[in-house]
Amino acid sequence: MTKEQKDNLFVLVKSLSKSEKRQFKLYVGRLGVNEDSKFLMLFNILDKLSVYDEAVILKKGIVKKQQLSNLKAHLYKQILISLRLNPSHQNIRIQIREQLDFATILYHKGLYKQSLKILDKAKTLAINNEEKNIAYEIVELEKIIESQYITRSLSNRADELTVQAKALSLQNVLASKLSNLSLQLYGLFLKTGYIKNDTEHKRITKYFNDRLPKYDINKLGFREKLWLYKAYLWYSFLTLDFLACYKYASKWVDLFYENKDMIKLNPVFFLRGNHYLLEALFYLRHYEKFKTTLLKLEEITKEKWFPLDDNNESLAFLYIYNNKFNLHFIEGSFTEGLPLIDEVLEKLKKYKNRIDEHHVMVFYYKIASMYFGAGENKKSIQFLDKIISNKSLQMREDLLCFSRILNLVAHYEAGMDYNLDVLIRSTYKFLIKMEDLYEVQKEFIKFLRGLGDIYPQDVKAEFIKLHKKLKQFEDDPYQSRAFLYLDIISWLESKIENKPVGLIISNKFEAQILKNQ
Repeated sequence: MTKEQKDNLFVLVKSLSKSEKRQFKLYVGRLGVNEDSKFLMLFNILDKLSVYDEAVILKKGIVKKQQLSNLKAHLYKQILISLRLNPSHQNIRIQIREQLDFATILYHKGLYKQSLKILDKAKTLAINNEEKNIAYEIVELEKIIESQYITRSLSNRADELTVQAKALSLQNVLASKLSNLSLQLYGLFLKTGYIKNDTEHKRITKYFNDRLPKYDINKLGFREKLWLYKAYLWYSFLTLDFLACYKYASKWVDLFYENKDMIKLNPVFFLRGNHYLLEALFYLRHYEKFKTTLLKLEEITKEKWFPLDDNNESLAFLYIYNNKFNLHFIEGSFTEGLPLIDEVLEKLKKYKNRIDEHHVMVFYYKIASMYFGAGENKKSIQFLDKIISNKSLQMREDLLCFSRILNLVAHYEAGMDYNLDVLIRSTYKFLIKMEDLYEVQKEFIKFLRGLGDIYPQDVKAEFIKLHKKLKQFEDDPYQSRAFLYLDIISWLESKIENKPVGLIISNKFEAQILKNQ
């Protein structure tokens, strides 16, 4: 796959809104000397380019090739300074950091009393907003200043600051250990996906228990609880305990609803918590709860008070639309979900510099699944090919595997079986490289390999045999995962009953709704 050249400065310029561009020009033009500056000329050239092209920049004659990298670095820095001054980018975290900078300047001027006054206010703000790392930095600076500026009225300050520093340090260490564990488990999940057997379950459980620090839940603040719930959530996902996933994702989201100011300060964690809650509900097939949670999330992101900056806007799209796909998959409403595809593709263009390739490919898999469920197999194959042909892709093994299996099924359904043998061989070669295959995958590949030797009149009987074999894995805690990526059981039933696969899934969904009433 050919990729357009990416340049960090160009991507930054293209990410700016009209108001941010206007502010930047006002910022650099505050002195007359900057009006014709080379970095402003470079900014205007990059703003007009649709793709980054160094040859076009050099042709303008504003800079020589040897000087271009320095000019770009200078422009990059000036844009960041301008953005930092923009009120839309001001939040509590930046305000605290700014107060710490002011206090540091006053300290170096020898104005200790003024510095300490600012630090005390900044520290209170930091602790109240769970910014304990910066609170610790503030205490450390207070200790340095107090060692040079001591009065009798502040004689107990040494003990007070020492106790405060120790408490913040312990909290920061605990939060760091929990965040490390959460990140390590997430890394394992991205690399291998869910566990496939008891051996892996024991390995992951030992890994988790060995790294989980001791804690007293009653002494944990918002931040420490958040990382604790995240760590337990990833352990639960890896070990296929979806009830525990639901439990810890609910605790994560409830933590924000109980501390609403934290939604504004940590919108990314709020969005992610809701996404994992929806994912757990999807796996558990709790339809009504899933629907209300998704609707509530979408409504909150549209509230005026919700901080929807560039990053949060792209994440809100990522999580909300992923789960809109999942809603259609639960219902079996594939045809009704087709209009969602154009909407998503348009938004992927808009957010192309903010969403990583892995998540783009997850969208492609969902789009392919939607087309497959709606009976549009050739379109399904087009999107699966985008995943399979991407050689640089770092994506979960299990998703790569099921992309290939769905590709085989879609080819078969589309009547494109002239090169099915080649596809089966290449898929089989890919699968045997994986350490452990699901039994579902093994049985399905075995079936497809023998498909060419079966007479047309005997195919239905073979579908029935395979259905019976796979049905025994439906309630297996390890093997049943395969059916959430690709509902092979429903596909086989569609072949046996000669009905569209979407109809089979929607009938099952309606039967489940009636059962739950």
